[in-house]
Amino acid sequence: MRRVLNAEPGLICNHVVSPDEQSGTQAATCNRQADIDIVTTLLSALFLVLFFPSFCTYKYLPLSMLSRSFPTSSCSLRTFRSSLLFRCPASKQIHSGRVTVNRNLANLKPLSSPSASSIAPGSRLSSISRHFASSPALGNTASSTMAPVDVQQYDYIVLGGGSGGSGSARRAAGWYGAKTLIVESGRSGGTCVNVGCVPKKMTWNFATINETLEMGKHYGYDIPKDVKINYTQFKNTRDAVIKGLNGAYERNWNREGIDLVHGRARFVEAKVIEVANEDGSVSRFTAPNILIATGGRPNIPKVPGAEHGITSDGFFELEELPPKVAVVGAGYIAVELAGVMNASDVETHMFIRGEHFLRKFDPMVQKTMTDRYDAAGVKLHRHHSGFKEVQLLRDGKGKDRLIKLISHDGSELEVNELLWAVGRAPEVEDLHIDIPGIKLSSSGHIVVDEYQNTNVEGVYAIGDVTGQAELTPVAIAAGRQLGNRIFGPPELKHSKLSYENIPTVVFSHPEVGVTGLTEPEARQRYGDDKIKIYHTKFTNMYYSVAPPEEKAKNPTEMKLICAGPQEKVVGLHILGLGVGEMLQGFGVAVKMGATKQDFDSCVAIHPTSAEELVTLR
Repeated sequence: MRRVLNAEPGLICNHVVSPDEQSGTQAATCNRQADIDIVTTLLSALFLVLFFPSFCTYKYLPLSMLSRSFPTSSCSLRTFRSSLLFRCPASKQIHSGRVTVNRNLANLKPLSSPSASSIAPGSRLSSISRHFASSPALGNTASSTMAPVDVQQYDYIVLGGGSGGSGSARRAAGWYGAKTLIVESGRSGGTCVNVGCVPKKMTWNFATINETLEMGKHYGYDIPKDVKINYTQFKNTRDAVIKGLNGAYERNWNREGIDLVHGRARFVEAKVIEVANEDGSVSRFTAPNILIATGGRPNIPKVPGAEHGITSDGFFELEELPPKVAVVGAGYIAVELAGVMNASDVETHMFIRGEHFLRKFDPMVQKTMTDRYDAAGVKLHRHHSGFKEVQLLRDGKGKDRLIKLISHDGSELEVNELLWAVGRAPEVEDLHIDIPGIKLSSSGHIVVDEYQNTNVEGVYAIGDVTGQAELTPVAIAAGRQLGNRIFGPPELKHSKLSYENIPTVVFSHPEVGVTGLTEPEARQRYGDDKIKIYHTKFTNMYYSVAPPEEKAKNPTEMKLICAGPQEKVVGLHILGLGVGEMLQGFGVAVKMGATKQDFDSCVAIHPTSAEELVTLR
C-alpha cells in the first residue's frame, strides 16, 4: 500500500492505492474513492478561500489537474477538464521571469509504466527544479538519488519550446487536459522570441525611425545632422523585452499544467526520450505521442576562417553596430538584416550569387527590391562566386574588429563584421532519430505527411525541422491543429493545416508582402492563356514632399495575378510603406477565393496605398 500525492501545487489526493487497484481488479472501488477525494479537495479549497485568504496566495488552476491524482480508469474529469476552474493555493518561486513550482513528490510513484522498473521517489518533476539551479524548488525532490533508467509517463512529449511546440503543447494540455511535457534546451520561446521575429521587428523599428528622421527635414523639421544613435541602449531594452517574453511563455505553461525540462533530448527507444541532467545523470520520459519541434539553426559555409563571421543569431548579440559590414546571402534574412544596417548608417555590402536577391519571390519583387537597395546605398556584389578565405586581422568589437574577405576571383574586402545568411538547417543531429527510424529528406529535414505524421506511428514533426513554410504563425497553426487531431473530439480527428495561400511579409526597407502564387507559378499551373496580370507602380503620399531623386528611390509597387474566366485572385504581391499591416486583410480575401470583381466591388479607402488594390485596371 502507498499514498499518492497529486502532482499539482496545493492539491493532495489522500486515496490509498492497493496493488489490486493498480491492476484494475477494484476499479469500481477506486472510482467511488476518487469521487470522494474530488469532493473533499474542493471543500478544502472552498474552506481556504472563505476563511484563510490572508494566508494564501491564490492561483487559478484547471480542475482537470485533479485527474492526475487518480488512475486513468477512475477519472471522469477528462470530458470536461477544460471548462471548470477553482482557486487553490499555489506554492511557487519566480526567478528571472521563470516559475519553480513546489510539487513535493517525494513519495510519488506512477500507477503504470511502460518499463518494468518503477519511478524513483520525486523523479517526475525534479528535473524542472534543476532548470532553476540558483534557487532549488521547495519540497523533497530527491533528484540526486534518481535512477537514470527510470521512465516517467506522459500523454504528450514535445521536443522544443518554440512557437510551434508551445502552441501544440498548450492546445493538448489547456484544451484537452493531456499530461504534457516540454523539453527545451535553450531559452523558452525558441527562434522567434529570442533570435528571430521579435528582436528582428524591434530592430527594424529602430532602423525605420532613423529613416523617418531623414524624411523629417522635407516636412519642415530642423533635425541636426549629428543625431546620435545609441544602439547599446536599444539592445539592452530589446533584451529586457525578450526576457519578459521568456517568462510569459513559462508562466503560460505552468498555468496550464505543462511540465518543463531544460536540456537536450535524444531518442533511446521509439517512444522513450532521454535528457542529460546537470549532475551527470539522465532522466527518461515516454509517451504514446511525441512531437519533434526543434526548429532550425543558421548554416555556416565551409570556408577557411568562416568562424570569424557571425550568423543571424550572433547579430542579435552585438553590443554595437559595426561601421562596415558584409552580408552574404540573398534570402529574406539577408535582405532584412542588410536593410536594417544600411538604414542605421552602416556601410553595407551584400554578396549574392545572382543578379537579384529574394529569388523565390515574384520577379517584380526581385527586380524592384534589388534596385531599391542599390539606390539606397547598399553595395551589391552580384554574381559572386564565393570566398576563398576569411582572415581575422584584428579582434574586438565594433570598429575595433577587422576582417579580410578574399574571394575566389582574387578580390579582397576589409570589413568590421561578416554576417552569414546562407540558409538554415534542421536541428536533428543530436536527436538520434535513427533509433525510431524517422525518415529524412535529402536536405536533412524530417519527412511528414499532410497531418504532420512522420513514418513512425505516434511521432510527429512541425515547423522549421520539416522544411515546410518556415514561418512562426505556420508552426503555431500546425501545432494547434495537431493537438486537436490527437487529443480533441472525434469531429477534429482529421484536423490539418492548409499550406495554400499563406501570407508572408519580408521586413525589408521597404517591406514586401505576398500571398499565393508568383506569376511563373500561376502560368505553369493554369496556362498562359488563363492568366491575367494587373500591375501598378506609384509614389506613396508620404514621399510626396521629397525631391524627385528621393521619390524614385522609394517606389510602391503592386501586382494582382488572376486565373480563369472568373478572374480568381491566385497571387498578390506588394512592396512599399506599410505593407506589413496592409497584407493581412487581403490575405483573408485571397484565402476565401476572392475574384477581381470582389476586389473591384469594395469601396476604396482614400488616400491610402491599399486603395490601389481595389481600383486596379
